Amino acid sequence: MRAVIQRVKYAKVRVEGFDHIETDEMVETEKKRSINEGFLILLGVCNEDTLEDVDWLVKKIANLRVFDDENHVMNRSIIDIEGEALVVSQFTLYASYKKGNRPSWFKAGSHEHSIPLYEAFIKEMEHQLGKAVGTGEFGADMKVELLNDGPVTICMDTKNKE
Repeated sequence: MRAVIQRVKYAKVRVEGFDHIETDEMVETEKKRSINEGFLILLGVCNEDTLEDVDWLVKKIANLRVFDDENHVMNRSIIDIEGEALVVSQFTLYASYKKGNRPSWFKAGSHEHSIPLYEAFIKEMEHQLGKAVGTGEFGADMKVELLNDGPVTICMDTKNKE
C-alpha cells in the first residue's frame, strides 16, 4: 500500500459528471469531499496488500508529527491538532515506468481487491481521528485542489516499514 500524504490548509476533490447537479444530497456529498487543515492522502493499493497494511499505514499517518507546536517545531500529529483528512484513491502510485515512456499500472490492485481495503482504510482513519473523513470516489475521474502547507509532502509504502 502506498500513500502520498500532504499537509494542507484545505483540500477538495470534485468527481467529474456530478458537480454540476445541485441537490441537497449533492451539497451534503460536497461537504464530505472538502476539508480544512489536515492531510490530503492519495492512496494506492496493490494485490499483495492486506488489512495489516491498512492498520500499520493508518496508525503511522495518524501519529505523524508534522504539524507545528507553539515553538513552530513540527511536533504535533493530525490527532493533536484535531485536523481533518481527505482520502483519494490513486492507482497511478503503482506506475511502472522502467520500459518505454508510457507508464503501465499492472502492479496496481484489482478493483475487487482494492475497494475493500480502500474502504477499510477510510473506516480506520475515521476511528483514529474520531470524525468523518472526506473521500473521493474510487475509480472515478476526479479533480483535486489543495493548498499544500509548508509544503510538507511525505511518501509511505507499507513494503518499506523499516
